[in-house]
Amino acid sequence: MERGDRERGRRRRRQAADAAPVRRSLRYRSLTSPFAPVEVLSADEVGHIHESALALLREHGIRVLLPEARTMLRDAGALVDDETQLVRFESGMVAETLASAPTSFELLGRSPERTVTVGGRHLVTVPVSSPPAVSDLDGGKRDGNLADFRDLVRLTQRFDVLHVTGPCVEPQDVPLPFRHLQSCLAYLTLTDKAPYLYARGRAQVADGFEMFRIGYGVDRDEFASAARCYTVINSNSPRQLDIPMCMGLIDFAAAGQLSVITPFTLAGAMAPVTLAGALTLQHAEALAGVALTQVVRPGAPVVYGAFTSNVDMKSGAPAFGTPEYFKAALASGQLARHVGLPYRSSAPTASNAVDAQAMYETMTSLFGAVLGGCNVLIHAAGWLEGGLTASKEKFILDVEVLQMLAEVFQPLVVDDAEIGLDAIAATPPGGHFFGGAHTLERYRTAFYEPLVSDWSNFGQWTEAGARDATHRANEIWKRELAAFEEPPLDDAIAAELDEFVARRTAEGGAPPES
Repeated sequence: MERGDRERGRRRRRQAADAAPVRRSLRYRSLTSPFAPVEVLSADEVGHIHESALALLREHGIRVLLPEARTMLRDAGALVDDETQLVRFESGMVAETLASAPTSFELLGRSPERTVTVGGRHLVTVPVSSPPAVSDLDGGKRDGNLADFRDLVRLTQRFDVLHVTGPCVEPQDVPLPFRHLQSCLAYLTLTDKAPYLYARGRAQVADGFEMFRIGYGVDRDEFASAARCYTVINSNSPRQLDIPMCMGLIDFAAAGQLSVITPFTLAGAMAPVTLAGALTLQHAEALAGVALTQVVRPGAPVVYGAFTSNVDMKSGAPAFGTPEYFKAALASGQLARHVGLPYRSSAPTASNAVDAQAMYETMTSLFGAVLGGCNVLIHAAGWLEGGLTASKEKFILDVEVLQMLAEVFQPLVVDDAEIGLDAIAATPPGGHFFGGAHTLERYRTAFYEPLVSDWSNFGQWTEAGARDATHRANEIWKRELAAFEEPPLDDAIAAELDEFVARRTAEGGAPPES
């Protein structure tokens, strides 16, 4: 985009924002759960799974496809068979690497007010990530593209209850050697929240780190001094770390950036059909990934990721929002806390439409994650069709749910003023409180103001067009995009980013590695 076009776009968006009646709640920017995590396993059962995972790592190991990673692990004490590519981890080595991984840390936003804490009872939310398709009521389902990717990043910026950015949809109209350049440029110009970077090979990661360094306005040493971006590393369950994933773990750890290590353990498919077996495999694979990061750089930020669910045993299709997913999310939180690591979970659904199934499965997944003590909630807004589609209407409906959750997290104040005995005494039996001073002093901020929900009566709702929640969400995402304004970015930094993307594009970009 040319500089003049970008400035004209900023002016238009600023005018739209000035006209928008949307109010924001700053308290959504930092969420801390007031609830103790729910425990579905006893301490003995948690210990049994942990010891079983250690036995699996010690006796059978993990296949590690990158020779460099095998060498690093061998030097740290692992037993390596280069012929089979299997790496076996002694329990003492696993314990040592776990001891060096931080229990909590900060993930810095480009603007200081967007910095989040990962760990403890803090909850950091992330939008839908990585689907190949996008959908909305206007255009239907279509291949992911850069325009829709940028719109979803804009929507992420618009809502404070979403805390960091994510790869909301694959922009498939951008060739792979250049896709990371356009994605990183969107993160740095359309948001001031911490960005995401795929681990698709060393050249792409190096490009991303350089763009983020430029965007944050820091030198290389300062960039590596704190986590400013993150990636998700999915092991190839069962028991394998592939080449780009190993490269990502090494490069992110070396640069002091965050890896969210998430085995893809679907019970009955890539993991044992029992939840206990799937959780044991998940635990072993996660610990192997953590070990590699800490061998590279002790203290590198890392998150214990969990995505254990089940499959439909009739079709083999992944199922989400199931009772099994709920229980696995609770148990995974216990396992993460057992080893002293922050915990990542998700809020997925298998529904193919923005319908009742989509929302009750999402809510089941969300409650499992939050009650399990989740610290990083990925796929928190917009996930549809088992992760194959990013839906703009679902994005808005999920934001409504997240904002309601954020309100639930707020403390319940109990004092004389809030109890209002005088107000109760002043209201006669059978009367009402609508016009009382106690009510008039508080009514504007007393209750959560919904984003999507329609609380009008049936007659009013019918006269207004009888629009259901999905159609209301369709209007809301359009309104939000019309009101979008790019966050501040120094002109010199913007020019340097544009020049970097132009230069790397002219050089052929960076194809992914496999």
